[in-house]
Amino acid sequence: MTTALITGSTAGIGAAFARRLAADGHDLVLVARDTKRLREQATELHDRHGIEAEVLTADLATDEGIEAVAGRLSDLKNPVDLLVNNAGFGNKGRYLDVSMADELRMLKVHCEAVLRLTSAAAEAMRKRGRGGIVNVASVAAFVPRGTYGASKAWVVQFTQGAAKDLAGSGVRLMALCPGFVRTEFHQRAGMGTDNIPNWMWLDADKLVATALTDLARGKTLSIPDPRYKVLMGMVKVTPRALLGGISSRTGRKYGPQ
Repeated sequence: MTTALITGSTAGIGAAFARRLAADGHDLVLVARDTKRLREQATELHDRHGIEAEVLTADLATDEGIEAVAGRLSDLKNPVDLLVNNAGFGNKGRYLDVSMADELRMLKVHCEAVLRLTSAAAEAMRKRGRGGIVNVASVAAFVPRGTYGASKAWVVQFTQGAAKDLAGSGVRLMALCPGFVRTEFHQRAGMGTDNIPNWMWLDADKLVATALTDLARGKTLSIPDPRYKVLMGMVKVTPRALLGGISSRTGRKYGPQ
């Protein structure tokens, strides 16, 4: 029986990972800020799938929260075989419309927490010669569109670079880059979604299934849908100056209102 630790496990992509991994027979360490929701989730997954689900309440926007999760990942007596760094959020508003405190909080969760938790997990996994890490980024990483996209671009570059450095160690790292997924993400940020076309929405459970397949195949980058793969292919061949204008207009049309 292997163990997976999932941050941001109580909703959206994190909850989809928890459901799939529990169904596959993995024990879980569930990490989020809301203890009540964590306990309800742990009970449900235990009762439905017969797995053990440990609850770890932590706010990854704080040093204390990051240290608590890093400590669990470093526990060699109760090893974690798969880490899913999923916790994240968006700020409503363009650059300079969002407070510096909120921008720094985002960087703490999206970058510093991912760095420190990945490092804690990878070090323990390397000692055992096996393990996997999925860092959830976004297709926003590939377009010049705000600080959210910039933070996710860091996740992609860091993950792929670390994967190269750990090649041959038995530790697999992969950046997962979904598009729009129907979760609590937009609601929590106060973002409207009525203007986003139906074809752009992804199913969280299907996304997770594809991501786990890509990880097993040794991919370091997963864009888990043909539609977004085509879009990102177009992004690669579009001049950056033109892309900046397109992403700005697209953001005003389909982004937060």
